[in-house]
Amino acid sequence: MIEISDSMLTLQSQARMKKLTILLLVILFSCGTGSPKFDEDNAFKYLLTQCEFGPRNPGSEGYYACLNFMVEELSNFADEIILQDFDYQEQKYGNRYDLQNVIARFNPDAEFQTIISCHWDTRPWAEHEEKRKDRSTPIMGANDGASGVAVLLELAKIMAENPPEIGVNLVFFDGEDMGVSGVNDTYCQGSRYFSKNLPIPKPQEAINLDMVGDKQLHLPVEKYSLEFHPQLVRYLWKRADDLGLDAFDITPQNAIYDDHVPLYEIAGIPAIDLIDFKYPNSYANFWHTLDDLPENCSAKSLGQVGTLMVDYIYNREGQNWSGF
Repeated sequence: MIEISDSMLTLQSQARMKKLTILLLVILFSCGTGSPKFDEDNAFKYLLTQCEFGPRNPGSEGYYACLNFMVEELSNFADEIILQDFDYQEQKYGNRYDLQNVIARFNPDAEFQTIISCHWDTRPWAEHEEKRKDRSTPIMGANDGASGVAVLLELAKIMAENPPEIGVNLVFFDGEDMGVSGVNDTYCQGSRYFSKNLPIPKPQEAINLDMVGDKQLHLPVEKYSLEFHPQLVRYLWKRADDLGLDAFDITPQNAIYDDHVPLYEIAGIPAIDLIDFKYPNSYANFWHTLDDLPENCSAKSLGQVGTLMVDYIYNREGQNWSGF
Protein backbone atom coordinates (compact mmCIF):
# COMPACT_ATOMS: atom_id res chain seq x y z
CA MET A 1 0.00 0.00 0.00
CA ILE A 2 1.20 3.54 -0.77
CA GLU A 3 1.51 5.95 2.13
CA ILE A 4 -0.67 9.01 1.55
CA SER A 5 0.35 11.43 4.29
CA ASP A 6 1.66 11.69 7.82
CA SER A 7 -1.14 13.92 9.08
CA MET A 8 -3.99 16.14 7.99
CA LEU A 9 -2.10 19.18 9.31
CA THR A 10 0.83 18.43 7.02
CA LEU A 11 -1.45 18.00 4.00
CA GLN A 12 -3.26 21.26 4.65
CA SER A 13 -0.04 23.20 5.24
CA GLN A 14 1.52 21.86 2.06
CA ALA A 15 -1.63 22.66 0.10
CA ARG A 16 -1.68 26.27 1.31
CA MET A 17 2.02 26.82 0.56
CA LYS A 18 1.81 25.32 -2.93
CA LYS A 19 -1.31 27.30 -3.75
CA LEU A 20 0.38 30.51 -2.56
CA THR A 21 3.27 29.81 -4.91
CA ILE A 22 0.89 29.30 -7.85
CA LEU A 23 -0.95 32.55 -7.08
CA LEU A 24 2.29 34.52 -6.90
CA LEU A 25 3.37 33.15 -10.27
CA VAL A 26 0.01 34.07 -11.77
CA ILE A 27 0.27 37.63 -10.42
CA LEU A 28 3.82 38.04 -11.67
CA PHE A 29 3.47 36.56 -15.12
CA SER A 30 -0.19 36.80 -16.09
CA CYS A 31 -1.39 39.71 -18.16
CA GLY A 32 -5.07 39.02 -17.42
CA THR A 33 -6.98 36.88 -19.91
CA GLY A 34 -10.52 37.32 -18.57
CA SER A 35 -12.72 34.38 -17.55
CA PRO A 36 -10.97 31.06 -16.97
CA LYS A 37 -10.98 28.59 -19.83
CA PHE A 38 -11.42 24.87 -19.30
CA ASP A 39 -8.53 23.01 -20.95
CA GLU A 40 -10.18 19.88 -22.36
CA ASP A 41 -6.87 18.46 -23.60
CA ASN A 42 -5.30 18.68 -20.16
CA ALA A 43 -8.43 17.12 -18.67
CA PHE A 44 -8.09 14.24 -21.13
CA LYS A 45 -4.49 13.78 -19.98
CA TYR A 46 -5.87 13.35 -16.46
CA LEU A 47 -8.18 10.64 -17.82
CA LEU A 48 -5.26 8.87 -19.51
CA THR A 49 -3.09 9.07 -16.40
CA GLN A 50 -5.75 7.32 -14.33
CA CYS A 51 -6.10 4.56 -16.91
CA GLU A 52 -2.33 4.07 -16.96
CA PHE A 53 -2.67 2.87 -13.37
CA GLY A 54 -5.01 0.14 -14.62
CA PRO A 55 -8.41 -0.63 -13.07
CA ARG A 56 -8.95 1.31 -9.82
CA ASN A 57 -11.26 -1.11 -8.05
CA PRO A 58 -10.79 -1.07 -4.26
CA GLY A 59 -7.86 -3.14 -3.04
CA SER A 60 -6.03 -3.19 -6.38
CA GLU A 61 -2.59 -1.72 -7.11
CA GLY A 62 -4.20 0.76 -9.50
CA TYR A 63 -6.54 1.93 -6.75
CA TYR A 64 -3.72 2.89 -4.37
CA ALA A 65 -1.60 4.43 -7.13
CA CYS A 66 -4.53 6.58 -8.27
CA LEU A 67 -5.39 7.63 -4.72
CA ASN A 68 -1.82 8.74 -4.16
CA PHE A 69 -1.81 10.62 -7.48
CA MET A 70 -5.08 12.45 -6.76
CA VAL A 71 -4.03 13.56 -3.29
CA GLU A 72 -0.62 14.75 -4.47
CA GLU A 73 -2.18 16.63 -7.41
CA LEU A 74 -4.87 18.25 -5.29
CA SER A 75 -2.30 19.29 -2.67
CA ASN A 76 -0.88 21.61 -5.35
CA PHE A 77 -4.18 23.41 -5.71
CA ALA A 78 -6.66 23.23 -2.83
CA ASP A 79 -6.97 25.40 0.27
CA GLU A 80 -7.74 22.32 2.33
CA ILE A 81 -7.79 18.56 1.76
CA ILE A 82 -9.83 16.13 3.84
CA LEU A 83 -9.37 12.36 3.62
CA GLN A 84 -12.48 10.60 4.91
CA ASP A 85 -11.84 6.94 5.79
CA PHE A 86 -14.55 4.29 5.98
CA ASP A 87 -14.95 0.59 5.27
CA TYR A 88 -17.50 -1.50 3.44
CA GLN A 89 -18.24 -5.18 2.94
CA GLU A 90 -19.39 -5.64 -0.64
CA GLN A 91 -22.37 -7.94 -1.08
CA LYS A 92 -21.33 -10.00 -4.10
CA TYR A 93 -18.47 -11.97 -2.55
CA GLY A 94 -18.52 -10.64 1.00
CA ASN A 95 -15.08 -9.00 0.88
CA ARG A 96 -14.44 -6.01 3.16
CA TYR A 97 -12.41 -3.03 1.98
CA ASP A 98 -10.91 0.11 3.50
CA LEU A 99 -12.15 3.03 1.39
CA GLN A 100 -11.50 6.75 1.24
CA ASN A 101 -13.41 9.81 0.09
CA VAL A 102 -11.22 12.74 -0.92
CA ILE A 103 -12.49 16.30 -0.39
CA ALA A 104 -10.63 19.30 -1.82
CA ARG A 105 -11.92 22.66 -0.56
CA PHE A 106 -11.63 26.05 -2.23
CA ASN A 107 -12.59 29.27 -0.43
CA PRO A 108 -13.92 27.33 2.58
CA ASP A 109 -14.86 30.52 4.45
CA ALA A 110 -17.28 31.79 1.78
CA GLU A 111 -20.93 32.10 2.79
CA PHE A 112 -22.20 30.13 -0.22
CA GLN A 113 -20.83 26.59 -0.50
CA THR A 114 -21.39 24.08 -3.27
CA ILE A 115 -20.24 20.55 -4.03
CA ILE A 116 -19.05 19.29 -7.40
CA SER A 117 -18.52 15.56 -7.10
CA CYS A 118 -17.73 12.33 -8.93
CA HIS A 119 -16.73 8.78 -8.02
CA TRP A 120 -13.12 7.71 -8.45
CA ASP A 121 -13.37 3.95 -7.97
CA THR A 122 -14.01 1.58 -10.89
CA ARG A 123 -16.26 -1.47 -11.25
CA PRO A 124 -14.60 -4.67 -9.96
CA TRP A 125 -16.59 -6.87 -12.37
CA ALA A 126 -17.30 -6.56 -16.11
CA GLU A 127 -20.65 -8.31 -15.70
CA HIS A 128 -21.98 -7.11 -19.06
CA GLU A 129 -19.24 -8.85 -21.03
CA GLU A 130 -20.50 -11.27 -23.66
CA LYS A 131 -18.14 -14.05 -22.58
CA ARG A 132 -18.89 -15.49 -19.16
CA LYS A 133 -15.19 -15.99 -18.37
CA ASP A 134 -14.61 -12.23 -18.61
CA ARG A 135 -17.43 -11.16 -16.31
CA SER A 136 -15.34 -11.26 -13.13
CA THR A 137 -12.61 -9.05 -14.64
CA PRO A 138 -12.25 -5.46 -13.33
CA ILE A 139 -13.05 -2.78 -15.92
CA MET A 140 -10.71 0.04 -16.93
CA GLY A 141 -13.39 2.64 -16.26
CA ALA A 142 -12.18 5.35 -18.63
CA ASN A 143 -15.67 6.82 -18.78
CA ASP A 144 -17.22 5.25 -15.68
CA GLY A 145 -14.92 6.78 -13.12
CA ALA A 146 -11.98 8.50 -14.82
CA SER A 147 -14.03 11.05 -16.79
CA GLY A 148 -15.54 12.73 -13.73
CA VAL A 149 -12.21 12.73 -11.90
CA ALA A 150 -10.53 14.28 -14.94
CA VAL A 151 -13.00 17.17 -14.99
CA LEU A 152 -12.65 17.80 -11.25
CA LEU A 153 -8.84 17.76 -11.33
CA GLU A 154 -8.82 20.32 -14.14
CA LEU A 155 -11.31 22.46 -12.17
CA ALA A 156 -8.94 22.29 -9.20
CA LYS A 157 -6.10 23.61 -11.35
CA ILE A 158 -8.29 26.44 -12.63
CA MET A 159 -9.47 27.46 -9.15
CA ALA A 160 -5.91 27.52 -7.81
CA GLU A 161 -5.04 30.09 -10.49
CA ASN A 162 -8.39 31.92 -10.29
CA PRO A 163 -9.75 31.79 -6.73
CA PRO A 164 -13.57 31.61 -6.85
CA GLU A 165 -15.84 33.97 -4.94
CA ILE A 166 -18.05 31.07 -3.85
CA GLY A 167 -16.92 28.09 -1.80
CA VAL A 168 -16.38 24.99 -3.93
CA ASN A 169 -15.90 21.51 -2.48
CA LEU A 170 -14.61 18.97 -4.97
CA VAL A 171 -15.63 15.58 -3.60
CA PHE A 172 -14.22 12.32 -4.98
CA PHE A 173 -16.46 9.51 -3.71
CA ASP A 174 -15.14 6.00 -3.18
CA GLY A 175 -17.11 2.75 -3.28
CA GLU A 176 -19.73 3.95 -5.77
CA ASP A 177 -19.45 0.96 -8.09
CA MET A 178 -19.31 -2.06 -5.75
CA GLY A 179 -23.04 -2.72 -5.80
CA VAL A 180 -25.20 -5.67 -6.74
CA SER A 181 -27.38 -5.04 -9.78
CA GLY A 182 -30.91 -4.10 -8.77
CA VAL A 183 -30.05 -3.40 -5.11
CA ASN A 184 -29.62 0.37 -4.93
CA ASP A 185 -28.34 0.64 -1.36
CA THR A 186 -25.31 -1.54 -2.20
CA TYR A 187 -24.06 1.23 -4.52
CA CYS A 188 -22.83 4.75 -3.72
CA GLN A 189 -21.15 3.82 -0.44
CA GLY A 190 -18.87 6.87 -0.44
CA SER A 191 -21.70 9.36 -0.83
CA ARG A 192 -23.81 7.46 1.72
CA TYR A 193 -21.02 7.64 4.31
CA PHE A 194 -20.26 11.27 3.45
CA SER A 195 -23.94 12.20 3.82
CA LYS A 196 -24.24 10.49 7.21
CA ASN A 197 -20.96 11.97 8.48
CA LEU A 198 -20.58 15.38 6.83
CA PRO A 199 -16.91 16.37 7.14
CA ILE A 200 -17.67 19.94 6.07
CA PRO A 201 -20.44 22.41 6.88
CA LYS A 202 -23.57 21.49 4.94
CA PRO A 203 -23.38 23.08 1.46
CA GLN A 204 -26.33 24.76 -0.20
CA GLU A 205 -26.34 22.48 -3.26
CA ALA A 206 -24.41 19.83 -5.17
CA ILE A 207 -23.66 18.73 -8.74
CA ASN A 208 -22.51 15.17 -9.38
CA LEU A 209 -20.70 14.15 -12.58
CA ASP A 210 -20.72 10.55 -13.81
CA MET A 211 -19.87 9.03 -17.20
CA VAL A 212 -19.31 12.39 -18.89
CA GLY A 213 -16.49 11.48 -21.28
CA ASP A 214 -17.85 9.23 -24.01
CA LYS A 215 -17.49 10.29 -27.63
CA GLN A 216 -21.23 10.43 -28.27
CA LEU A 217 -22.01 12.48 -25.18
CA HIS A 218 -25.71 13.08 -24.56
CA LEU A 219 -26.82 14.65 -21.28
CA PRO A 220 -30.59 14.72 -20.85
CA VAL A 221 -32.12 15.85 -17.59
CA GLU A 222 -32.01 13.04 -15.00
CA LYS A 223 -35.43 12.77 -13.34
CA TYR A 224 -34.36 12.64 -9.67
CA SER A 225 -32.38 15.83 -10.32
CA LEU A 226 -35.50 17.55 -11.56
CA GLU A 227 -37.23 16.54 -8.33
CA PHE A 228 -34.35 17.41 -5.97
CA HIS A 229 -33.32 20.82 -7.40
CA PRO A 230 -35.43 21.92 -10.41
CA GLN A 231 -34.16 25.49 -10.25
CA LEU A 232 -30.53 24.45 -10.70
CA VAL A 233 -31.44 22.02 -13.48
CA ARG A 234 -33.21 24.74 -15.46
CA TYR A 235 -30.38 27.19 -14.82
CA LEU A 236 -27.58 24.87 -15.93
CA TRP A 237 -29.30 23.54 -19.03
CA LYS A 238 -30.17 27.10 -20.09
CA ARG A 239 -26.57 28.17 -19.56
CA ALA A 240 -25.45 25.16 -21.62
CA ASP A 241 -27.71 26.35 -24.43
CA ASP A 242 -26.36 29.91 -24.12
CA LEU A 243 -22.81 28.56 -24.35
CA GLY A 244 -23.56 26.36 -27.36
CA LEU A 245 -22.91 23.09 -25.52
CA ASP A 246 -24.91 20.72 -27.70
CA ALA A 247 -24.49 17.60 -25.54
CA PHE A 248 -27.08 18.97 -23.11
CA ASP A 249 -30.70 18.01 -23.76
CA ILE A 250 -33.43 19.60 -21.63
CA THR A 251 -35.68 16.54 -22.13
CA PRO A 252 -36.11 14.53 -18.90
CA GLN A 253 -35.32 10.85 -19.39
CA ASN A 254 -34.11 8.23 -16.88
CA ALA A 255 -34.27 8.34 -13.09
CA ILE A 256 -30.88 6.99 -11.99
CA TYR A 257 -29.70 6.05 -8.51
CA ASP A 258 -26.33 7.81 -8.31
CA ASP A 259 -24.28 9.72 -5.74
CA HIS A 260 -26.68 12.68 -5.82
CA VAL A 261 -29.44 10.56 -4.24
CA PRO A 262 -27.77 9.99 -0.82
CA LEU A 263 -26.71 13.64 -0.77
CA TYR A 264 -30.35 14.67 -1.03
CA GLU A 265 -32.12 11.86 0.83
CA ILE A 266 -29.66 11.48 3.74
CA ALA A 267 -27.96 14.88 4.09
CA GLY A 268 -30.78 17.04 2.72
CA ILE A 269 -28.52 18.73 0.16
CA PRO A 270 -30.36 19.72 -3.05
CA ALA A 271 -28.35 17.75 -5.60
CA ILE A 272 -28.39 16.98 -9.31
CA ASP A 273 -26.65 14.49 -11.59
CA LEU A 274 -24.99 15.05 -14.97
CA ILE A 275 -24.81 11.57 -16.49
CA ASP A 276 -24.87 9.91 -19.91
CA PHE A 277 -26.21 6.48 -19.13
CA LYS A 278 -26.37 5.24 -22.74
CA TYR A 279 -22.71 4.54 -23.46
CA PRO A 280 -22.52 4.88 -26.41
CA ASN A 281 -25.93 3.96 -27.88
CA SER A 282 -27.51 1.30 -25.73
CA TYR A 283 -27.97 0.37 -22.07
CA ALA A 284 -25.00 -1.97 -21.78
CA ASN A 285 -22.78 -1.49 -24.81
CA PHE A 286 -19.57 -0.23 -23.14
CA TRP A 287 -21.02 0.23 -19.64
CA HIS A 288 -19.53 -2.28 -17.18
CA THR A 289 -17.59 -3.99 -19.96
CA LEU A 290 -13.90 -4.25 -20.88
CA ASP A 291 -14.55 -1.76 -23.70
CA ASP A 292 -14.79 1.17 -21.28
CA LEU A 293 -11.44 2.43 -22.59
CA PRO A 294 -9.85 5.82 -23.37
CA GLU A 295 -10.27 5.33 -27.13
CA ASN A 296 -14.04 5.40 -26.59
CA CYS A 297 -13.82 8.75 -24.77
CA SER A 298 -13.33 12.28 -26.02
CA ALA A 299 -11.58 15.43 -24.83
CA LYS A 300 -14.39 17.43 -26.45
CA SER A 301 -16.96 15.74 -24.20
CA LEU A 302 -14.93 16.56 -21.10
CA GLY A 303 -14.69 20.10 -22.44
CA GLN A 304 -18.45 20.52 -22.69
CA VAL A 305 -19.01 19.48 -19.09
CA GLY A 306 -15.95 21.34 -17.80
CA THR A 307 -16.93 24.54 -19.58
CA LEU A 308 -20.37 24.49 -17.96
CA MET A 309 -18.85 23.84 -14.52
CA VAL A 310 -16.43 26.76 -14.94
CA ASP A 311 -19.33 29.00 -15.92
CA TYR A 312 -21.25 27.81 -12.86
CA ILE A 313 -18.34 28.44 -10.48
CA TYR A 314 -17.56 31.94 -11.69
CA ASN A 315 -21.05 33.17 -12.61
CA ARG A 316 -23.26 31.43 -10.02
CA GLU A 317 -23.27 34.43 -7.68
CA GLY A 318 -25.40 37.38 -8.72
CA GLN A 319 -27.74 35.38 -10.97
CA ASN A 320 -31.44 36.25 -10.90
CA TRP A 321 -32.83 32.83 -10.01
CA SER A 322 -36.45 33.96 -10.22
CA GLY A 323 -36.31 33.35 -13.97
CA PHE A 324 -35.44 29.68 -13.53
